[in-house]
Amino acid sequence: MLCTHNDRLCRRRVRAVDSGHLPDLGALRLLVAVGRTGSIGGAARAVGVSQQAASARLRGVEAQTGLTLLRRGPRGSELTPSGVAITEWAARLIDLTDEIETAIEGLRGERTRELTVWASMTIADVLMPRWLVRLRARQVDDGATTTSVSLTAANSNLVEDAVRAGVAHLGFIEGVDQPGDLRSVVVAHDELVLVVSPDAPLARRRTPLGAAELATLPLTGREPGSGTREVVMQALAAHGVLTHELALELTTTTAVREAVLAGGAAAFLSRRVVEREVEAGRLTIVETTLDLRRQFRAIWAGNSQPPAGPARDLVGIARQHQRTG
Repeated sequence: MLCTHNDRLCRRRVRAVDSGHLPDLGALRLLVAVGRTGSIGGAARAVGVSQQAASARLRGVEAQTGLTLLRRGPRGSELTPSGVAITEWAARLIDLTDEIETAIEGLRGERTRELTVWASMTIADVLMPRWLVRLRARQVDDGATTTSVSLTAANSNLVEDAVRAGVAHLGFIEGVDQPGDLRSVVVAHDELVLVVSPDAPLARRRTPLGAAELATLPLTGREPGSGTREVVMQALAAHGVLTHELALELTTTTAVREAVLAGGAAAFLSRRVVEREVEAGRLTIVETTLDLRRQFRAIWAGNSQPPAGPARDLVGIARQHQRTG
């Protein structure tokens, strides 16, 4: 509690809360109802409890506060001056509490109807569309209100920043390590592969490329902050290589793939991203000695579980897709 004026009264209220003299909200609602109805029986009916339970609770309030709050008589009960003062304060507290509860319900309703998701480029391009289709189908099958989803594709660092700032309800990132200050769960596994166009000299390579060779090989790659770039850098660092040369730096996975398809320098991309092009013979995978396995994670802020509602449903769909393919 912040004391900005009338410090003596404020300190008294703080001491009352700290010392346990303040009744809980349900007891205060009952006391206010007595003042409004003029009887314990009427107050009990108003709050939905028995008269015996109401009487016992009001006696408990008097014992807790150390004050006589009611005068009980054959014709009903009336508030003492202390009771009147407390019910006036309690009524303001109850009104404020009801206002806050209404606001919270409104916010929860908005979060239920609208879901803001940020996802790394690979996840946004390859996995998120089918996850969102399944989310909508599930809601339709359940007869629930369908959720309006706003999806933003960005590199993994920007996704984390959006979740931290509360801009995104939910994020999906790629990489090796989990962000320590956010909650997360693995929703899928992935592997990067080195791809070139079929007519590139590397396409005829028969032995895996080592880290030292890759360090001097011009590559097409993603910008700093990208999960793909992070995995490649960590894999090279495991072999003592701290840098590698980029012939072209691009900001989307699709742009990197298209550059390689056009005959540009080789690139590390998700096996999922290039699967169709490899099968069609438009790209060739070059084997390396690097460990390029990584994880896709859902991330969120706050409690150990994803936010209730469509956010949690979407995480569940993503994890189920991991198990079923």
